[in-house]
This record gives sequence, structure tokens and C-alpha cells, in this order.
Amino acid sequence: MLDTTHFDNDAEYSCAFCGEPNGIDVDLSGGRRQRYVEDCQVCCRPNLLHLSFDDDGQVSVWAEPES
Repeated sequence: MLDTTHFDNDAEYSCAFCGEPNGIDVDLSGGRRQRYVEDCQVCCRPNLLHLSFDDDGQVSVWAEPES
């Protein structure tokens, strides 16, 4: 069972194009594994984000170029 007591709804990823850090709001209601496109806040290029939540509510985020 997923522990949402210590869930932090903020996360950060590095843009797959320019490498700049980007902050995002995460929503656990989308499921334990999520995938969606978000434009970089610096270079505006589209990143395909992958989010994964562990049992403690910690989120892992990684990005790849949207093709």
C-alpha cells in the first residue's frame, strides 16, 4: 500500500534537450507510474516525463526527448 503521509507534491527533472532543471507539481491520483509530455520552462522543447512512486510516496522523475 502506498503511504501518502509524507508525499511531496513537488519534483524536479532535467530537460532532455538543454539540461536545465525544471520544477513540476505531481499528482498521485494519476497512479504509481505516470507518463506525460511537459514543455521545458527554459527552452520550451517537449519532454516526455516518466514518474514513478515508491511505497513511501517518494517520486522518481526522468525525462527523454518527445519524438
